[in-house]
Amino acid sequence: MIGSVQAADDHIKVGTVAGPETDVMQVAKQIAKDKYGLDVEIVEFTDYVTPNAALADGSLDANAYQHEPYMKSMVRDRGYKFAIAGRTFVYPIGAYSAKYNSIDALPDGATIALPNDPSNEGRALILMHNKGLIQLNDPSNLEATPIDIAENPHDFEFREIEAAQLPRVLPDVDMAFINNTFAQPAGLSLDDALIKEGPESPYVNLIVVREGDQDREAIQELVDAYHSQAVIDKADELFKGGAVPGWK
Repeated sequence: MIGSVQAADDHIKVGTVAGPETDVMQVAKQIAKDKYGLDVEIVEFTDYVTPNAALADGSLDANAYQHEPYMKSMVRDRGYKFAIAGRTFVYPIGAYSAKYNSIDALPDGATIALPNDPSNEGRALILMHNKGLIQLNDPSNLEATPIDIAENPHDFEFREIEAAQLPRVLPDVDMAFINNTFAQPAGLSLDDALIKEGPESPYVNLIVVREGDQDREAIQELVDAYHSQAVIDKADELFKGGAVPGWK
């Protein structure tokens, strides 16, 4: 297959974001080996952009780190030809503070850090809208940014920051929206979040491949291995209830 990183269908490369999601994929890797004889090589990344570039240029066979709104934004903006092979977990986003214990204590003029990737920024702003903290022009716009705020009665100031850096800036701001992917390794628990998504969140993460590869045997073996009780158990252990299976 042109563009594939491996001619034989018994070895695939899968991109993940470094951290607990990679640890979860390690369990799926072992199951794929034991059940199908499939060798899964995990390639770790530390940002949200490079894994899609690597998938598009054929360096990876699949990646497992992004939800559908983010994938669609990258497909639209960069022209990638991607398809969804399977679903993984919902990792709820939460708003954390090192200074305040409740959302009611957040002062007027507070500085709020947002993830700067298109869909997660909108995800955070929609949560704020739903809590009545701001009013968006269109609360159904999954890619809203601060310029789409119609009313900001508390005069919040917003800082747009790369998602992986948000735990580091938490002491310097009043509140930060942090994906569970990065919150959990930083010692943050969803139980401590001032605002958090519920299990009904539409932002389920995906196993993404290039168009035409979604029915490839090795890819479906990987998806099947991922959709196992052992993977659910590992996610429960690592995320302490902060990972909700998205394929059930």
